[in-house]
Amino acid sequence: MAISEKMLGFSTRSSWIRKMFEEGAKLKIQYGADQVFDFSLGNPDVPPPPQFNDVLLELAKNTTPGQHSYMPNGGLPWVREAIAARMSAEQGVAIHHGDLLMACGAAGAINVVMKALLDPGDEVVMLAPYFVEYGFYVDNHGGVARVVQTDADFNLDLGAIEAALTEKTKAVIINSPNNPTGQVYPAAAIRALGALLEEVGNRFGSTIYLISDEPYRKIVFDDCQVPPIFHLVRNSIVLSSFSKDLSLPGERIGYVAVHPEADDKGPLLDAMTLATRILGFVNAPAFMQRVVAELQEVSIDTSVYARRRDLFCSILSDIGYRFLPPKGAFYIFPQTPIEDDARFCALLQEERILAVPGRGFGSPGHMRLAFCIDEGYIARSAPGFKAAFDRAQRL
Repeated sequence: MAISEKMLGFSTRSSWIRKMFEEGAKLKIQYGADQVFDFSLGNPDVPPPPQFNDVLLELAKNTTPGQHSYMPNGGLPWVREAIAARMSAEQGVAIHHGDLLMACGAAGAINVVMKALLDPGDEVVMLAPYFVEYGFYVDNHGGVARVVQTDADFNLDLGAIEAALTEKTKAVIINSPNNPTGQVYPAAAIRALGALLEEVGNRFGSTIYLISDEPYRKIVFDDCQVPPIFHLVRNSIVLSSFSKDLSLPGERIGYVAVHPEADDKGPLLDAMTLATRILGFVNAPAFMQRVVAELQEVSIDTSVYARRRDLFCSILSDIGYRFLPPKGAFYIFPQTPIEDDARFCALLQEERILAVPGRGFGSPGHMRLAFCIDEGYIARSAPGFKAAFDRAQRL
């Protein structure tokens, strides 16, 4: 066969979300879109803030030559300066525009970082439950993903992380607020993790970077605070996008910043800049760079997600599902009433409810429910969730 054997294998491993999407499309044709409760996709439905449209229209009027030309691979310097100013206040560390690069979304940023850090066989530690694509991003650049489970509350298990670190470890990736659990790692745990990586790196004569993937940083509930990684960990890299806090996932605009005092900061930034070019990104979208530069203090109305979270948690709790209420992002990650999460998601599908089995995120026995969907659908899904739950009790 002409197709890569590796890609064929990847297609099988990464099929859960795509499979649920395709099953949902069939159900919507059969029953009507308003009769299918699709909680499978983390595709924000809250519209961008009004300021986005104002800035978009104003900038579109600018017909000065060169507005859409090539630029430095790292992005427009004045755009990076605007983001650096906001990050300096957010992270509690003075950041210069030269400490960061613009990227094609957080996914593009992670690939740029992996390309800059990894030689074949180098290892990256991922914490389960994890965003499904991390392993593929590591493999893209010859790396090896080492999966470490979090604890019972989806918090950092420092002992398990330490046991996974080797002389080949280049980085640990954290995602907080987390997709799929909604967990936010506390500052004390992050500080301890940074100290652990420093200690182990010194033992091996290497640097182990903490990479923090933060697209949900501004989507938090109950006054939860997301700790500033740069303030806590020196050898750290923070990356994010505007896909969630501005509801712009399709525009593919994000950034990546290196701690100003990180080891090998200059060579790392140089390598990331080169990676931006040779991976084919060349530079992040010029127009969107100019747009987001004007919106650094703006975000969506997160109270919409807060209401949905409260409604969903109430429904699931009343039925008997066990879960930790999310502190951020827009996902709930309940335990499935039976051990076989795929089978239980099939029961839900018979009730026209689409959920993603937890095994796709490295944590079987759970399911991910995305609540970026109108409250009306969440409310009307309650009988289906109860029917599936009751059927599972009889198995």
